[in-house]
Amino acid sequence: MGTLKLRRRRTALAAGLATLAMAAGLAAVPAQAVDKTKYIALGDSFAAGQGAGPYLDDCYRSENTYSELADEEKAIKLVVNAACSGKTTQDVVGSQLERLNKSTELVTITAGGNNLGFGSIVTACGTAIGDPSAAPACAKASADAAALITSGQLTNDVITMINSVQAAAPNAKIVVTGYPYLYDPVAPGQTDPMSLFIYQATDLANGLNWSIETAADMAGADYVDVRAAFAGHGINSATGEPWINLDLTNLASPDNFHPNAEGYEAYFDALNAEDVYSAP
Repeated sequence: MGTLKLRRRRTALAAGLATLAMAAGLAAVPAQAVDKTKYIALGDSFAAGQGAGPYLDDCYRSENTYSELADEEKAIKLVVNAACSGKTTQDVVGSQLERLNKSTELVTITAGGNNLGFGSIVTACGTAIGDPSAAPACAKASADAAALITSGQLTNDVITMINSVQAAAPNAKIVVTGYPYLYDPVAPGQTDPMSLFIYQATDLANGLNWSIETAADMAGADYVDVRAAFAGHGINSATGEPWINLDLTNLASPDNFHPNAEGYEAYFDALNAEDVYSAP
């Protein structure tokens, strides 16, 4: 289903009702126009839609991402999904704010993972599972990321990004999302290499999400946690239904370690559950 366009459709009844009204000799009453919320999505690969395909450009933007799903809601008008793979919070500020203005009413942002070197951690630590010689590179990438979290640097980076968005779109509701666990957390006390890797990934995900949530609270933005929405659907899903990609026959695939189409449905559902896409 990852390549299918998962859109929510709603049946249009206006034409049929108008026909019935005329047949009954009644004057048709024009429907009231819906004032849709002007919405712009910002961020990295997890906002662009990487992992869900098919892709619109080299930013790995997909029509299966959560912002595109929201565009099917009657209250939402997606002006643009400006998100792009590989971008940091600094990149969001430097290259994604040009469409924001006083008329923008809603902005969602998923960013911060690349500030921690997401790609380097996945590459080094994924390799270390089967190759002990890669363990030092994994340890360094993880330690560098942990230092950015514990020092408060990541929180400050996210605050700066939110403040920049607020300045560019002063009338908008700003919502920042967290990230899912790539692997479902495992029981404590395991000593095998895979479990040790998952412990490390879980700790970093918790630190990343804590930093983003703290920044949102301090900057006056809303935060939506998506971890519960993905529960049971990590790469190691016990039900065999992962919503995070990992193609072991193609470890170089850019889709790996990103949500599939069902995963972006989960992002959408988490946002929708918090009334992010409801009419004001």
